[in-house]
Amino acid sequence: MDNLPKRGANYVPLTPLTFLTRASNSYANRTSTIYANIRFTWRQTYERCCRLASSLRSLNIVKNDVVSVLAPNVPAMLEMHFAVPMAGAVLNAINTRLDARNVALILKHSEAKIFFVDCEYVDKAKKAIEILMADFQMPMPLVVVIDDLDSPTGIRLGELEYEQLVYQGNPECVLENIDDEWDPITLSYTSGTTSEPKGVVYSHRGAFLSTLSLILGWEMGTEPVYLWSLPMFHCNGWTFTWGIAARGGTNVCIRNTTAQEIYSSITLHKVTHMCAAPIVLNIILEAKPHEQCQITTPVQILVGGAPPPAPLLEKIERQGFHVVHAYGLTEATGPALVCEWQSKWNKLPWEEQSKIKARQGLGILTLADVDVKNFKTMQSVPRDGKTTGEICLRGSSIMKGYLKNEKANSEVFKNGWFFTGDMGVIHPDGYLEIKDRCKDVIISGGENISSVEVESAILKHPYVVEASVVSMPHPRWGESPCAFVILRKDCNFKESDIVAHCRKNLPGFMVPKKVQFVEELPKTGTGKVQKNHLRAVAKTFVVTENANQKTKRSSQVNREKPRSYDQSHEQILALSRL
Repeated sequence: MDNLPKRGANYVPLTPLTFLTRASNSYANRTSTIYANIRFTWRQTYERCCRLASSLRSLNIVKNDVVSVLAPNVPAMLEMHFAVPMAGAVLNAINTRLDARNVALILKHSEAKIFFVDCEYVDKAKKAIEILMADFQMPMPLVVVIDDLDSPTGIRLGELEYEQLVYQGNPECVLENIDDEWDPITLSYTSGTTSEPKGVVYSHRGAFLSTLSLILGWEMGTEPVYLWSLPMFHCNGWTFTWGIAARGGTNVCIRNTTAQEIYSSITLHKVTHMCAAPIVLNIILEAKPHEQCQITTPVQILVGGAPPPAPLLEKIERQGFHVVHAYGLTEATGPALVCEWQSKWNKLPWEEQSKIKARQGLGILTLADVDVKNFKTMQSVPRDGKTTGEICLRGSSIMKGYLKNEKANSEVFKNGWFFTGDMGVIHPDGYLEIKDRCKDVIISGGENISSVEVESAILKHPYVVEASVVSMPHPRWGESPCAFVILRKDCNFKESDIVAHCRKNLPGFMVPKKVQFVEELPKTGTGKVQKNHLRAVAKTFVVTENANQKTKRSSQVNREKPRSYDQSHEQILALSRL
């Protein structure tokens, strides 16, 4: 049997580009994309992608060149996920919430040949290009502006415009032949919650298999109507940039993820599926009466990006949304675990169901294995739901590696496993549950405190909207929990109220020694709270040992009203000086 060779008929390198070709042939007249008043069919989307790929080649883009794009969830961003690799190039979708300097760093590190910029981000792109050329001494990439399809602005940054390239391209362009499925398809940069962002390279094979695994894991049927509430720059939209084509579905594109956009899109287009970080669930729940609408049929939500507290899941499900919880990271091509629901759990009370849904679940089919190991001994932890270890993964959905960063590669790839940096447990039924990021575990008097567990307890209170818990210095215990809490606008709680609530729901050593009320939490572009910023602020708090364990701050703090948090370094520093 060893003498049977691979042939063109029985061996085709795996690539998600085949999903678009199939959609064009099989679902030619189905609506592929909706954006405001704009509609495209799958045949039109295929032709637009061919035209763009043709124009990219005419601009001297060759195999493995990087093409960067800074854009929201508009049709162009979706089309580029096919058109750029169709030209043989590698797509680099940049986080739109980064500042100009970080955008410049990505352009420099990726050595992008072309930079597509949506009209909304032209000013930021100009600053990034100035920094790229002046500070980093790098040549300016060719810039193409993406004007708004529905409401053109006429804004330009150079001579080229996206629709012009589409119009000029050849709709019968012969696509780049993918000879090796290990070839790179995209380059995504980590959100940088702990350090400088790293360039994560995906292969055609990994993207193809991850897409199929998520479709199956989410049980997505044919003809879904998918709302783009998740940024496409985040792990390529958790692969659904390709996956909706695979199911012959409709992409509903929106510029801004607001309550009004979400509810109106659900009503107008009969949305069936959407993905979201927990913060988007809060946006939905906090919608004003005039922004809301009746959810007549369940909307499937795949939630990930950060561990969603059980109380939040219970609230959103009561609104008519059906939640499936996933866990993943950029390095795993988005979701790697899905909390597959078991029918026997339907008989449990809502609160118990929500606790189970908060678990990260089982590995997707792309993964060969998932485990929780003691990092020092490399032994698997017992499946008791209590013993913690580091979550590690192995399979085809794991990245090729970090671009130009062998040191980082050697740190995460060990003994045939990818180590995630997340601490978790395995329950007796094999379901995984995250307890914390390794760096976020609070060690107080020798006791390990899960910040996620404390956050979940705080969020049980009906007047709490968001909560984030980090470590703060303690003169006796070394570290103690410090909670940053956002309250409902109609609430006038004091710190002691939250502490009293925690005492009813947590062991004494886990109760926060400090509660700081804020209007906003610093977040990455993917909705993850930037706990490194909060830890920097928490270090300015002083805990004194007395009978009531009261937390004191400097007199300067007491004179000023707390300000909301922003992602900018300057504002965080200003806050830490309060």
